[in-house]
Amino acid sequence: MSETANMEKHSFQTEVKQLLHIMVHSLYSNKEIFLRELISNAADAVDKLRFKSLDDSSLIADDPDFKIRITTDEKAGTVTISDNGIGMTKDDLISNLGTIARSGTAEFLTQLSGDQKKDANLIGQFGVGFYSGFIVADKMTVVSKAAGTDEAHQWVSSGEGEFEIAAAERATRGTDIILHLKQEEKEFLSEWRLRSIIGKYSDHISVPVEMLKPAEPAEEGKEPEPSTEFEAVNKATALWTRSKSDISDEDYKEFYKHISHDFAEPMTWAHNKVEGKQEYTSLLYIPKNAPYDLWNRERSRGVKLYVQRVFIMDDAEQFLPIYLRFVRGVLDSNDLPLNVSREILQDSSVTQSLKNACVKRVLSMLEKTAKNKPEDYQHFWQQFGSVMKEGLGEDFSNRETIAGLMRFASTHNDDQTQNVSLDDYIGRMTEGQDKIYYITAESFETAKNSPHLEVFRKKGIEVLLLSDRIDEWAISHLTDFKEKKLVSVTQGDLDLGNLEDEKEKQEREQVEKENQPLAERFKEVLAERVKEVKVTTRLTDSPACVVSSEGEMSAQMARLMASAGQEAPEVKPVFEFNPEHPLVKRAAEQSGDDFNDWTLFLFDQAMLAESGSLKDPGTFTRRLNALLLK
Repeated sequence: MSETANMEKHSFQTEVKQLLHIMVHSLYSNKEIFLRELISNAADAVDKLRFKSLDDSSLIADDPDFKIRITTDEKAGTVTISDNGIGMTKDDLISNLGTIARSGTAEFLTQLSGDQKKDANLIGQFGVGFYSGFIVADKMTVVSKAAGTDEAHQWVSSGEGEFEIAAAERATRGTDIILHLKQEEKEFLSEWRLRSIIGKYSDHISVPVEMLKPAEPAEEGKEPEPSTEFEAVNKATALWTRSKSDISDEDYKEFYKHISHDFAEPMTWAHNKVEGKQEYTSLLYIPKNAPYDLWNRERSRGVKLYVQRVFIMDDAEQFLPIYLRFVRGVLDSNDLPLNVSREILQDSSVTQSLKNACVKRVLSMLEKTAKNKPEDYQHFWQQFGSVMKEGLGEDFSNRETIAGLMRFASTHNDDQTQNVSLDDYIGRMTEGQDKIYYITAESFETAKNSPHLEVFRKKGIEVLLLSDRIDEWAISHLTDFKEKKLVSVTQGDLDLGNLEDEKEKQEREQVEKENQPLAERFKEVLAERVKEVKVTTRLTDSPACVVSSEGEMSAQMARLMASAGQEAPEVKPVFEFNPEHPLVKRAAEQSGDDFNDWTLFLFDQAMLAESGSLKDPGTFTRRLNALLLK
């Protein structure tokens, strides 16, 4: 390596500058993670070259023994992390170290608040990788030579807005990262300190992490001879290949941080070795906190795939469905070919079998957590519940299990905490009840205060309150659970089954017959606005409500489609009125324009209660004022 001339100056991507500033000031209390991140990156570089060399062994002919080396220079105040992995070209250095190639970066940065503790957690979810070096260094130098090339290049930056690129010298492939330590961070020049960090964070790395052996004690009066021999500081065996009895919880947690770049510990994990018809090892983790871009279904996802302990790819999404995109882990198969590609994985029967096994493993982990650690599961549901709901429409074979893991708000509780399971609901069913009732709405408050719930409250029947944007779509894929039909209280004729006795049915039929003329008068005024007008069986305190016909798209689904820019079919509601309500009785006494105004007022009021908004609130307000003045 030598000093170079002809430096090219480049500016960091704007988001990098923001992230660097916030990161350095937020992670000051956990400085030592820089070494974990840089060793992790070096191990990835080795894994990538190991895989590439399967097709081209000449790439490693000059140096077939992979390793990562950590050295210090007390005089220069530097720590150097070197690897003989795949290396980087000039373009790689610019793109990999000058930008953060992750979608949603700008949105992520807007979430940072200036609260150091909260920001550190967010940055941990984002993953800091290479940039963590600036926590302890005021300058970083990277010298890299890509495998199979003859040119090396140098990248230099103080992390304040610009970096420089120039040609450099490096005898062999790989990368050196030289940290020029800040004056107050010289503790990291201590070999003992570095060894302890490696033992704490990087013991599971499958590549040997080497440091110089300690110098032999010198004879009295003589200076000790500096050591020139390196030794491995870590165990250098892939963690998932070791026996579970030999792995501590701390080992599992640190390995999770290595593969996820998440600062928080995982919620739970499962480590399994399967032998027989198929042979594979899986180590799957469920994170404690959701990443900032969880809702981006296009984001990179999947487990790290190894075949016969050889790294194949970072994000093998073929082994987990998209609704489990938050799961992290490693899958090591003995049944796939070493030259496997994404296309082969897509069509492989082995892949499908492994996917089924991984999904069942993850769902089993969640069931155990829900049963044994309900508080942990409640936190999980708050973080990941919305994407788990996608599974109802995407994973038919596991739908019943996913439904059992669902949590809802309901009229059983006073707040919007989603902590009611379908099993809880069934366990509280009133005598004679054979259906699970639910309501979907724009917000929790709209659902909770909907007039559709009045008859259910009167009879003491619990109703699930669904207000997440995805709920309407998700619940449409769940028609029943444990032989109990799920029924929307806002669609179709209300059928209370055995909850309504014969006397109530006869009285209802008599009221409907007596008020048929009024229904026809309402229908004449409302005309094309509604599909039908009828006497309601749902209301006890409100004058009217609107519902969707059985089998038709609900009004909530139509609104969701419209908000997403999709064309939704026109949905005409069914207008139901409560003939015992004083306002309905007042309307029935009117004639001419007065009856028209009362009818339209009752209809708009019902629409407002159902959707929380009106197409023409001005006209509604004027009509209401006029009626009040009369």
